[in-house]
This record gives sequence, C-alpha cells and structure tokens, in this order.
Amino acid sequence: MTIKLPKISVFIVLALLLATVHQTRAQQDSQYTQYMYNTMSMNPGYSGSRGSLSMLALYRNQWVGLDGAPKTLNFGMHSPIGVQGVGLGLGFTSDKLGPSSESIVTMDFSYTIDFAQDVKLAFGVKGGLSLFDLDPNKLTIYNPNDYDLTKKNYGSPVVGAGFYLYSEKWYMGLSTPNFLETEYYNDIQVSTATEKTHIYLIGGYVFQINPDFKLKPAFLTKAVIGAPLSVDISANALLYETVTFGLAYRWSAAVTGMAGFQVNENIMIGYAYDYETTELSRYNSGSHEIFIRFELGTRLKGKVNPRFF
Repeated sequence: MTIKLPKISVFIVLALLLATVHQTRAQQDSQYTQYMYNTMSMNPGYSGSRGSLSMLALYRNQWVGLDGAPKTLNFGMHSPIGVQGVGLGLGFTSDKLGPSSESIVTMDFSYTIDFAQDVKLAFGVKGGLSLFDLDPNKLTIYNPNDYDLTKKNYGSPVVGAGFYLYSEKWYMGLSTPNFLETEYYNDIQVSTATEKTHIYLIGGYVFQINPDFKLKPAFLTKAVIGAPLSVDISANALLYETVTFGLAYRWSAAVTGMAGFQVNENIMIGYAYDYETTELSRYNSGSHEIFIRFELGTRLKGKVNPRFF
C-alpha cells in the first residue's frame, strides 16, 4: 500500500527547509522585534507594572513579498486594579502562516512585592484559550477527498507564568507564556504538529546620559526544547522623553532599525524594519512592524511617566 502525503506549495517547502538551518525559524511563538513594548505577551508578571491603564496594539508583516509569510496582530491591555500589588491584563494574538492560523485569548494576573530598596518583584500567571485552524484549500494535495485534509479547528488551553524583577532603571524577567505542549492531528500518525514550551529571559538597563538623553540596552533570549537558542540584542535611545530610536540584532537572522514618537502624554507610536541576514533575504524585502500605545493616568508630578520600559 502506498501512502501519499500532502504536496505543499513551494513557498512552504522553502520556509520549512530554511527552518532547519536558521535558528529563528525553529521557534513557534509569535516573533516580535519591538518586544520591549509588549512584554506582557510573554511575561504575565509585567501586568500592571507601569502603574496605569496601558493598551498596546502591534502588527507585524514578516518577510514581505514571500507568499504565505507570517502576519501577526497583537493586542494587550493591563493595569493595577487598586488592590495593593495586584495587576490584571487581557491579551489577544492572531497569527497567520501559510495555510494555518492561530488565535489566542488570555487573562493575566500579577502580584508585586517590595523585594529590596527601590526594587520590586512581580509574580504572574496567564490563562486562556488557543484556537488553531488549518485550511487545506491553501495546499496542493494528491487526493482532494482525503478526510484527513478537510478543514478542522482545534482548541487547547493556555497556562503560563513569569517572574519580573525591576526598579526605575533596570529590569529582568523569566517566563513561559504556555507550560502546556499541544499536539494537533494526533489521530494522524503521519502528520503530527506539536507546540513546544517556550522559555523567555529578558533584561535591560537605562543609562541617564544627561537630563534629556537616556540609553537602554536590552536583550531577549528564547529557548525551546529541540531548537537552537534565539537571542535578540537591542539598544534604544530616548531624547527629551519624546523621540526614541534604536538598533537591534537577532543572532544569525536579522538586523533592525527602530523609531518611536511620544505624541502626547497618552499616546506613543513606533515602527521597526527588519533586514534578513540569512539566505531568506533573496526571497523577501524585509519585515515591518508598527505599534500604538495608549495610556491613562501616566502623569507623575507634572510630567509623563519617565519609565523607559
């Protein structure tokens, strides 16, 4: 008996082949260049840490020009709730890649304690639901009537946790957005997809160069069992509490330019452009990422919240 597997279109084959060579393609969670602005998506301990109602919407269009490349929409909001040390957050992510799409809705809870003088430690938990969909109409297959390739939806729980240690000048965090490993199509032994647990380690420090100039180097390390380590290193400068610009490097993957503007005390907008340093650069014109952040209650002693993270 001959078993015929799905024949996947060229762009997916190309992406999968590159995934075996370059480390960032081995990760499964949504990828962000401006991770320093949507920290809550990976670490629930961040919820409420800005001391105000903070809402952020981010859109990433990755590998522009490559058919079926990832497109991600992320929205998050979080705030302290008036109970000493308690913060709550709500998150939504829509991730599309080729014939597949995933929507994730989560709720975050954090509790913050005074760890040392001017240093706080937050513990956070995340819970929610992930909905995964595979549309076989976007695949070229040998047998269009194959039951195993009909359109199906899959739901799975999301359970994550994180620690976030910070002061007014620096921060560190360790987290996983989801402890649970989920297998899709586990009734089809020849075609099983598994979502692995991702571990994130983040950190950054703000140097006050002068009263109008701050410099913040930061890093993000992402580890997944069975995949190479992914490392992002960035440096952002803040001028007059208004204009932000910076550079970033994703190890063996991409270089990035970033810019942001504090429109007023409530609204900030930002943009990033990634240029691939891998062979994949031959097939796309880079990645674009934009965000807008809206905050209420940010005014402290007559000025916008000076926290640079």
